[in-house]
Amino acid sequence: MKKRALIISILLHSLLLITAYVFQGVIFPFVRVNGLVPLLLPITATGVALYRGRYAGGIVGLFAGVLCDISFNQPAGTFTVLLTFIGLFIGALADAYILRGFVTYYISVGAVLVVVAIVQVFPLIADSQLEIPAYALIATAIQQTIYSLIFAFPMWFLVRAMTKRVEQSLPSGRTA
Repeated sequence: MKKRALIISILLHSLLLITAYVFQGVIFPFVRVNGLVPLLLPITATGVALYRGRYAGGIVGLFAGVLCDISFNQPAGTFTVLLTFIGLFIGALADAYILRGFVTYYISVGAVLVVVAIVQVFPLIADSQLEIPAYALIATAIQQTIYSLIFAFPMWFLVRAMTKRVEQSLPSGRTA
């Protein structure tokens, strides 16, 4: 029974990650709003970490980070390390201190999106040869964060549905 639950958990987490990656990397670039693409993979990693704990959060964060590194023009490993750490950190907080609810999810996602925006913009601001003003980069980061927060709402339903399905597959009183 435990192997079955683990297989279901892996399949559902993989399906959620692939869905987020396809929307973020394939569909949304063709439906840009003000030139922006929402970030779904950090939202997914945060949601899984909050509702499934530090182990699932760290693993999903690792794979979400790899997919983000593939998608973005960032130094290799930046998002892999960042989202793995975020998954472990948010998951550990959820395991020990914070309640797992919609408000906590939205606050966590907002904080993670701000951190991701800083990580994306900082190298561009630090590049003295780049002729884009810092305020324009910061304004774009703020817009992308707000745009991404809109998609945190439907992602919450997907993460919650996946969590409930994984919990149903577990023997009663156990968590994976």
